Amino acid sequence: MRFLFLFLLCLFCTSCYNVERNCEAFKTGTFEFETLVGTELLKTTFVRNDSIEIDYFRGKADTSSVRWINDCEYIVKQLNPKNKEEEKAIHMKILKTEGDTYTFEYKVVGASQKQKGTAKKIN
Repeated sequence: MRFLFLFLLCLFCTSCYNVERNCEAFKTGTFEFETLVGTELLKTTFVRNDSIEIDYFRGKADTSSVRWINDCEYIVKQLNPKNKEEEKAIHMKILKTEGDTYTFEYKVVGASQKQKGTAKKIN
């Protein structure tokens, strides 16, 4: 009986939690994304409108198309890839929004391995 009570209590507590996903606020704007590669913290700035995203990384700009699947998911594909790896489309999914930041997961289309990151809207 005690197990049933604990199970129902856990179910009740977790069912009330609702993650905020105001994805519409992050469809356009200027964003920053930082990631740790080895011991180096790398920052990418990107500008996105509804259908185009321009990434600025280490003094270089790359332009990608953006195709929205729904309010919180989209596909990014580089317009001028320089190799086979850059030809691969990336599936992006906004998991959570909070203030001027959003947490997302991304993966190469067709792959199973996902990674997560957080972007901050700066404009």
